[in-house]
Amino acid sequence: MTVRLEAIGQRSETVRRANLSAIVRELHAGGPLSRSELVGRTGLTRSAIRGLIGELAAADLVSEERAVPQGTPGRPSPLVSLNPRGAVVLALEIAVDSLAVALVGLGGTVFELRRVDRPSGHASVEAIAADLADLASAALARNPSLDPIAGVGVSVVGVVRRSDGFVSMAPNLGWRDVPLGAALAGALGMSVPVSVANDADLGVLVEHRRGAARGLDHVLFISGEYGVGGGLIVGGRPLTGAAGYAGEVGHMPVNPNGTACRCGSIGCWETEVGEGALLRLAGRPPGGGRSELDLVLDEAEAGSPAALSAVDQVGRWLGIGLAGLVNILDPQLIVLGGLFGRIHPYVARTLEAELDRRALSAPRSLARVVPATLGVDAPLLGAAELAFEPLLSDPAVWIAAHGGSIELVSA
Repeated sequence: MTVRLEAIGQRSETVRRANLSAIVRELHAGGPLSRSELVGRTGLTRSAIRGLIGELAAADLVSEERAVPQGTPGRPSPLVSLNPRGAVVLALEIAVDSLAVALVGLGGTVFELRRVDRPSGHASVEAIAADLADLASAALARNPSLDPIAGVGVSVVGVVRRSDGFVSMAPNLGWRDVPLGAALAGALGMSVPVSVANDADLGVLVEHRRGAARGLDHVLFISGEYGVGGGLIVGGRPLTGAAGYAGEVGHMPVNPNGTACRCGSIGCWETEVGEGALLRLAGRPPGGGRSELDLVLDEAEAGSPAALSAVDQVGRWLGIGLAGLVNILDPQLIVLGGLFGRIHPYVARTLEAELDRRALSAPRSLARVVPATLGVDAPLLGAAELAFEPLLSDPAVWIAAHGGSIELVSA
């Protein structure tokens, strides 16, 4: 029997690349681990771990240090850590009333995070792209040692086609059929991939990897600002739909006698629970933005009956919508981001009561509701995770591009 050596080499290279990815993913999500822990988590042999760690160290992606003896038999296993400066990404966020930028290193180290308010009125994609490019340029100028950038991730409050960052609809920005990915790539002028996704999809990604939903396989993330978005983890993996359009729960109809939504429909969920609804109920201008919202929440904290009543009404409608989603999706955990995370202490009782009243008892008994660990910055930090995905999926490409070893290592 003749065995083709070329085919064996191709299989060996495929295995090597998958093993490098497994190691980097474990370190990126779990922090420093000993070689022994990596053996247990990846199923690789000690010799394979040793060789692959050597490759990653040569590419400056990881470092090793001698472990502290634990008083157990045998030689302590070296501790492996990612080098946060070995690969850094640029994260950008487009919210209704703010823009944000962050520089994030491997393992989730945040080197810089800045948010600037913007008027909640509409602006062209070209103007937003130019503003983000200015924010990015200033951030990089303040951190010259972090260059070059490995990738760019972008969070936007809109319906996004993942393949090219095309925004089919962002009603709260006044956008329809906007080539955001292409506009940003041109404005930034970087020779790295620019990946764009919906804000709630990125919020659930980072909360699952680093926040309140770590270790869980079925998670619903609901983020509220002026609009409302949903992100899903099903079976431990993000559920984004055929093109990335899944999760637009803010436009789920809940009130046939409700108010007009910017999407063109009537009684959408976000018209009852979004920032505009809360401000209206509190007697504030619905378009007042972050400053007016902060005033309402300050009044609620001070015990103002009017503010607490407004927040409670939003909490009731939040519970009504969540009850339907619990029946459909059967999540283990519901993570509330943005505005909903901020009002959770005031609405928890009302929200839970609506869930008890309206959701089926079996899925309701499994679903816990918690505020996002990463707060209002979850979508921005999720954008960083999106930007890291090519490196996490295939570190061998990064190693080869940066002069690392490409020799095969036993798996």
